[in-house]
Amino acid sequence: MKASQYIPYNLLLKTKARELRNNPTDAERKMWYEVLASDKFVMYNFHRQKPILNYIVDFYSSRLKLAIELDGDSHFEQAKYDNERTIQLNQYGIKVIRYYNDEILKSLEWVYNNILIKIKKRERELKSPKPPLSRGQN
Repeated sequence: MKASQYIPYNLLLKTKARELRNNPTDAERKMWYEVLASDKFVMYNFHRQKPILNYIVDFYSSRLKLAIELDGDSHFEQAKYDNERTIQLNQYGIKVIRYYNDEILKSLEWVYNNILIKIKKRERELKSPKPPLSRGQN
């Protein structure tokens, strides 16, 4: 999939995404205002509660094709759903990284530094040439 290719989303999710943006969890609020909206990350143009495919991702940078998901206690019970969702997003070239709410609330400096590391790695991945597709031999 080309980096500039349009990624579809379910239009019915726009209203729900707006509701989620207007009512963030404590971890989402902290992540947004203290990390992703900071000067260090502004160039990556992250969006909150972004509809992609049939999902709403917590934070998304189209420049990086990077989704950041914050997982609360309920995510322990929906690991299979989260895994399937990640697989589908990966098929569109979107890298998904996850943090637990407790990490945001109790170890924000570590999360901040970890995101910087993962963004630098992602930038290298996006710049590296892709190997040609293999062809069967005659």
